[in-house]
Amino acid sequence: MAFIMNEIKPFKIRHLEINPPLVLSPMAGVTDVSFRRLLKQRGGIGLTVSEFISVEGLTRNNPKSKRQMRFYENERPFAVQIFGAQPERMRMAAEMAEEVGADILDVNCGCPAPKVVKHGGGSGLLRDLPRLETILKEIKKSITIPLTIKIRAGYSDSTINAVETAKLAEACGVEHIALHGRTKEQGYRGQANWNLVRAIKENVNVPVSGSGDITTIQQAFDRFRETNCDGVLIGRGAMANPWIFRQIEDTINGREPFQPTLEDKRAVLLEYFDMLREDMPQLAAIGRMKQLAGQFTRGLQGGALFRTALYHSHSVDEILDRISEYFETISAGRQYFGEAGKPAEIIEAPELDSCDAAGVAA
Repeated sequence: MAFIMNEIKPFKIRHLEINPPLVLSPMAGVTDVSFRRLLKQRGGIGLTVSEFISVEGLTRNNPKSKRQMRFYENERPFAVQIFGAQPERMRMAAEMAEEVGADILDVNCGCPAPKVVKHGGGSGLLRDLPRLETILKEIKKSITIPLTIKIRAGYSDSTINAVETAKLAEACGVEHIALHGRTKEQGYRGQANWNLVRAIKENVNVPVSGSGDITTIQQAFDRFRETNCDGVLIGRGAMANPWIFRQIEDTINGREPFQPTLEDKRAVLLEYFDMLREDMPQLAAIGRMKQLAGQFTRGLQGGALFRTALYHSHSVDEILDRISEYFETISAGRQYFGEAGKPAEIIEAPELDSCDAAGVAA
């Protein structure tokens, strides 16, 4: 506990305090305005980041791309993350992000999706550092808000260049570097290499945060201790447990970590569904709802059958009925057997946990 109290502190990106030093990691198809609002209201998040946004879409007035920049005041500090490979379009998109009121502009150099990489964007920039340098310098000249970057370990296992990339970024005026410790070739397989986070921290003077595989309070503390990083990003761990940020913040401050009740879990599902229906067409809202419910009912009694029942639901009323049935059954201490008590073959809604899964078009 002595380490926790003394060492994990807020950090600053220029004038912006990231307090607590915990960041909701951007995930395509997941961290839209509804999901960010939901998580921010649970507490413990120091910085929220948009889904990553195509500069091709933004600079050609694609309505979807513009919608992805929306945020609520209570999300601040808020970063817009963009991806692309054309310096001029990256510059234009950065200016647009500043115009809508974003606090930070973040450049994605991490997405491994083939559709993004083949055009030179995302982690494709890790194998073209001169192009990345041009992009960062162009953006830096054109915006007044802080510029940050998210990178991967390297393009391939044989071209690990995270430290070199970080030093280049700092020289271009980047004010925070986040590393996801996998290569582009790894995608989301294997383990993230947090030793590289420590190596970057030892080689630059700007704040450095790490990302990858944090799903528990203990893992977060271990990574802070092992790497001396300034911040930690959590993505998929927050889909499985929307309270993880609050629990880590509680522990940092010497409090018992918050433990959600069944009623808390039911309430968060219903709140999320309300937000989705406010924000998007009904069918899209139902699809997103199945996705989150599929994540954070893992480990609950009868959770797989509940997710299957949701997967087979096709209307708002059906979704609400399934939620009601499930939580009433397990709250009463009874076993849940699925919709109307009928056992069913377990079918899970597909997970969206990467930029690839969201089917983005570069």
